[in-house]
Amino acid sequence: MKILIALITVLFLGSCATKVAYTTKIKEEFELTSDKLKKVQFYTSEIIILERSDEQTKIVTTGDDGELVTSERSTSERIVIPANRPCIFEELEEDGTVQIRFELGNGRVLRFAERKNISDGRFYLVAQWQNGKGELDYGGSVYYAVKQSASAYLMVKLKNWKKNQQKDRVVKGMKI
Repeated sequence: MKILIALITVLFLGSCATKVAYTTKIKEEFELTSDKLKKVQFYTSEIIILERSDEQTKIVTTGDDGELVTSERSTSERIVIPANRPCIFEELEEDGTVQIRFELGNGRVLRFAERKNISDGRFYLVAQWQNGKGELDYGGSVYYAVKQSASAYLMVKLKNWKKNQQKDRVVKGMKI
């Protein structure tokens, strides 16, 4: 009588999630429409710093003792978005630019798009870059992104799941 033992082993090599650049290749590979993009968790690759300051105002008046008084006032504001900060998809523009939201509020989105002079397919922060600063609109106000923000691009987590099914048979052998 032959004894045939069949063993089936399912081997999971596990899941490994790593952050990768969001590119047009990923967008096409996963067929990411606007509806699907709303379910994707995005991250920033670099720190993004936005700065703005109101113009200084000089007020010249005469003091109580007849002296001239000059007063200067200025206000400044910085918004810091650390690297690897989670953010969400807001809207896809006609030209392929994506609007990304980091916080609630009207117009508080940043725009990311492919750069024409770079062929890596990444979506970089969109601003009018001049003299090391990038002018952009955030929440209805004009801000300037600092120079290091120019290299910030969008990332997503990519999870690789591998499943390997293996079938083992142990045979008894044959004798004469």
